[in-house]
Amino acid sequence: MNSPFSFTSLLAVAFIFSLFSCDSNIQEEVSPDITFDNVMTAFGDNIDMLNLPNYANQDIPAYIDKDNTSDNEITDAGALLGRVLFYDTKLSSDNTISCASCHHQSLAFGDDAVASTGVNGSTGRHAMRLINARFSDEEDFFWDERADNLEEQTTMPIQDHFEMGFSGQNGDPDLDSLINRLSQQEYYNELFTLVYGDGLITEERMQNALAQFIRSIVSFDSKYDIGRASAGNNNAAFSNFSDLENEGKRLFMQRPDFNRQGVRVGGGLDCNTCHRAPEFDIDPNSRNNGITGSFDGTPDTDVTRSPTLRDLFNTEGVVNGPFMHNGFSSNFDDVLNHYESIAPTNNLDRRLARGRMGGTRDLNISNQEREAITAFVKTLSGSNAYTDPKWSDPFR
Repeated sequence: MNSPFSFTSLLAVAFIFSLFSCDSNIQEEVSPDITFDNVMTAFGDNIDMLNLPNYANQDIPAYIDKDNTSDNEITDAGALLGRVLFYDTKLSSDNTISCASCHHQSLAFGDDAVASTGVNGSTGRHAMRLINARFSDEEDFFWDERADNLEEQTTMPIQDHFEMGFSGQNGDPDLDSLINRLSQQEYYNELFTLVYGDGLITEERMQNALAQFIRSIVSFDSKYDIGRASAGNNNAAFSNFSDLENEGKRLFMQRPDFNRQGVRVGGGLDCNTCHRAPEFDIDPNSRNNGITGSFDGTPDTDVTRSPTLRDLFNTEGVVNGPFMHNGFSSNFDDVLNHYESIAPTNNLDRRLARGRMGGTRDLNISNQEREAITAFVKTLSGSNAYTDPKWSDPFR
């Protein structure tokens, strides 16, 4: 019996019906006549339109309660669109750079280069890791917090002359040129229609989709999470930790005891005051940490944000790129050396400036304590985020 419907039409009807039955965030204006021929042609088996990855309802531990999502809730279809945008080199003026060029899945969505390569030069600061970007009280983004939220942040690199080149200045095309370019890609017409009810591409729609994808990138399968789930609180000894790892956790959590000269004589290293467990997000009230170097030599004192401390290292214990906004070192011991004794700088966080009883702050970290705190920080790394296909490049 001959049918007037193509296979892809039937597939689309079944898919749209399944979306309406389980996801109320999908726009009901989507036509049941939509097909995904161009999505399937462009991405093949990398995107299964009958079985979208689970972005919206991932397992989040009960002890995680910080969330900067606001009113842009993650949907499976919205994050999928964001994933395609994130990996598409068409978002750069010369078709060579994507968001993923500076934020590699294999590096916890960071970069192992000190400065990432753009279409007209390099980035002004080291690329921040995007792991668990959602789970923070801090809503502002970029190292200097110049973006009011993640949505605003997502298209700023696209409109930067050096990074992705749609600045509308210095001979660059503007964002309207990018939107016209993307509108010529039929797979975007299908994906935007799926998410928003029609194929219209706007900056706000791009921002929302990209932010949904980035917020969907989670890492909660670490040794720390296994221990935290059974311990009941952050400070209890974790049964799955070694003595060294538990000692490192104690040092991370506890405040130091200083003598009158500002030299630490006991207690911990006070890391948790700024990098707060269990999310290990930055305290929104933090100022700069004394690292004020910049790529052009100008003192950079405006850096008051940092990514989570989760996944500083990969599963093999290798760092996921250099540390800090200027990539000052790829050696974690250098980070400890810096925090041990910090020279005064403009806008320095007061918690780093002096000992509790006055004097120059000196944490006086022993070699055994260095080993312990390093061992603990390595427990914050999971494994799934590096390999899960739902966060991978759909163009490959």
